[in-house]
Amino acid sequence: MNELEEKRSAGSRARECERFEPAMARTLGAEKLDLGHLNLHLGYFVRRLQVMIFEDFISTLASMRLRPAQYSVLLLIEANPGSSQAAIGRALNIERARLARLLHDLEGRKWIERRSANGDGRSHALFLVADGVKTLARSKKLAERHEARMTELLGAKRRTSLLELLKDLG
Repeated sequence: MNELEEKRSAGSRARECERFEPAMARTLGAEKLDLGHLNLHLGYFVRRLQVMIFEDFISTLASMRLRPAQYSVLLLIEANPGSSQAAIGRALNIERARLARLLHDLEGRKWIERRSANGDGRSHALFLVADGVKTLARSKKLAERHEARMTELLGAKRRTSLLELLKDLG
């Protein structure tokens, strides 16, 4: 590809990506730097993809005032009603203090409730309440739009392959 074609292609990619990830679009439209040794670092590219996905997810769910970690917690509570805070925290790799603040916020919004587990005041079982069920249903619809955009961006085959690989790794 000659230099003119490369510039046109970069401009086309930048316009295509603008609706998915402003930072990526800015990078594609900017001076192209040689990534050097970064091209060998999986973490660099995984992080860039993660930032792009999170930016789109956060903007998609902005009307719900729901962050990715909160959404994940709600999904796990829905799938595992009565699970302990500790189990939810371990499954999502959220430190105890951060999870406690997150649950306090969700409880204050009247989306979940914490109940003493087995009469032990130190352990809490988590449940969605009616407003939480409604909120999660609306949020899932928005998240489906986000996933559709990610499928469009990555391509269905790549998205499926990437998802399966990442699931295998944990």
